[in-house]
This record gives sequence, C-alpha cells and structure tokens, in this order.
Amino acid sequence: MDEEKATFINFLRGLSPGDEGAALSKFPDAPEEVAGYPNPKHSDFRLWDLPPVPNTSPFEPEGYMDRVKFLRYNAVFMTFTLTPQPNSAQVFLEARSLQRETVYFILLASAKDTEKSLEAKRKASLEILTSEGVAQPKVYQVIPSTLEKFDFPGLLEDLSRDLPEIRANALLLALPTLTSALVTQKKEAFKALVWAAALLSGGMSAIPVPLVASMVDSSVAVWILTKAQISLCVDDELVERLARQRGIEPLRLKGLRTCTLSVEVTKAEVKKRLAAAEKNLTTVSSRLVEMAMPRHARSASRSFAAMLAALNGAIDEMAADAEKVVAATLGEGNDESCRLNEWHLSDLQL
Repeated sequence: MDEEKATFINFLRGLSPGDEGAALSKFPDAPEEVAGYPNPKHSDFRLWDLPPVPNTSPFEPEGYMDRVKFLRYNAVFMTFTLTPQPNSAQVFLEARSLQRETVYFILLASAKDTEKSLEAKRKASLEILTSEGVAQPKVYQVIPSTLEKFDFPGLLEDLSRDLPEIRANALLLALPTLTSALVTQKKEAFKALVWAAALLSGGMSAIPVPLVASMVDSSVAVWILTKAQISLCVDDELVERLARQRGIEPLRLKGLRTCTLSVEVTKAEVKKRLAAAEKNLTTVSSRLVEMAMPRHARSASRSFAAMLAALNGAIDEMAADAEKVVAATLGEGNDESCRLNEWHLSDLQL
C-alpha cells in the first residue's frame, strides 16, 4: 500500500501513522487480496481495502464483484485522482442494477491541484461517467488528510440518507469528530439512547428488590457515557491522537476540557450525578405529580427522570468539550488544512 492510501485509511479511523493499528505504507503495489482495517475503538466499524478494478478489455463487472464479495460492504468508495476509468463505471452500474445505492465516486485532491484544476477534473469525470451510461453522476472532491474540507461532509450526509438507520448511526458514532456539526449529530444520537436507558431505569425501579435499580442505573449510565466519551473523542488517548494529526500541543487541547467525565468515566462520578439529579427532583410540583400516581409507579417515575436528567446533562457537557477541541483544532490547524496533499488510491470499501 502506498503512503497516501495508508494516510486516508488512518484518518478515517482517527489514527496517525505511528499509532497502534495504523495502516502501513510499506508495499507500493496495489493489493491483490482484500485487507481489513478495524477501528481500535469501535469494533463495529471496519474499512476494507480491495484490489482495484482492473483496467482490461473485455471486462466483466460481475466477475470482479464476485471475487471481492462486493455486495457484503455497507458502502463503496470508487476513488481516483484524475478521472475514473470506464470499468469502474461498469461496476457502479452493475451495483445499481442489483439495488445497491451506496456506491460513490470520489475525486481525491493532490498537492498540485488548484480550484481550477479540480473543477476541470470533476467536469471531465462527469463527462466520462455520462458517456459510460451513468445517469446524473455525482463526483465528490475529498482531501483525505483534512476530511472536514471540500465534499466529505456532504458525502456523509448522503451516506446517512442512503444507509439503513442502524448502520448510519454506527458510522456516525465511529467517525472522528471532524466538525462541530458532527459533534451535534453524535450528541443527539446518544440522547436518543439515553431515553431507552431511562425507560429501562424506570422499569427496574418498580421491582421491589433492594439495590437492584441503583446497580442497573449506574452500570447502564457508565456504559453509555463511556461510549459517548469515545465517540466524541474527548478522552486523553483520542485527544492526543488528534493533536498529533494536526501538529498541536496535546496539553493545549486537553486543557480545554471542563467536564470530569470527558477525562475519565468512573462509577463514583456517575453515581454522584444520578444522586444529584434525583435530589433535584424533590420539588413541590414533582411531589404533587407523584401524589396522583399509584404507589408502585412513583419510584419508577423518579428513576426515569433522574436518569434522563443526569445523562443528558453529562452528554451536553462532554459535547461542549468536544466542540471546543474541534474549534481549536480547525483554528490552529488552518494553515495545514488548507494545503492539498497528493493522493492516489485504489477503491476503498466500508
């Protein structure tokens, strides 16, 4: 694999070349077999590097797709640095004939590209795809080492629309926090999960067994907040990785965090927040509501509200930290992110 493709794979997983699990760039030749690259923090997110579509004639797209098990992947990026080759268009058309919508053409920018040259490449690419029978083709311009730039955010929006909801959410939560908009989307996704956890908490509180409800509450809350900490990229390890990628002093980014849970999610801190949330519910209005409820439902109501308030508050604080880190990263790394890096990639699959 060449250095450019390795960097792209690593940045999609929030990694730098020296990180554990990073893709290596020791093999200049294109891969002959499928190679998998898991995300070290998200076991349900994996990138697959497939052999490039052969530039031969005659070409049978079905044979290539069968060989690489094309339809097993949730999404396929057909990447190129100049213009797409005709055989890639044939693979795209075959995928569409099989009702596979999540196949995308991606133009990767190089260090020598200007806005004018990129637009010329995009126009030439669209003409080639149209001539090969692709109706209303779309080409995304992407800089692999600065994914927040150009068309990658729009590509993510299209992926979220085209993928089934559960897979779109898995992709959203596994990607690095590239932009403030991604932070907001991650926050809302976790708040939806909090609702389910709060309902579970309310149900467990109706069980007349001492300590069962509190044990479930704290364990579920720790699990959710740990997932949120990793997805929002605010723990020490992920902040350090981000700093290395952008050439920023790690202590500078770490110092932006003000939420204790951003640094470390502990059961003691979670229990403290749950207790504080439940204490805040003991108002006159909440007591009047409880008086109108059956006795067995009162504890369930309090537990539901406490879990909802505690976890939503914690996620808001962690997301605020993530937004500060992202803002500092994009601001301090502005000069770096404006440079175009040279890329030459084979097809990459998700």
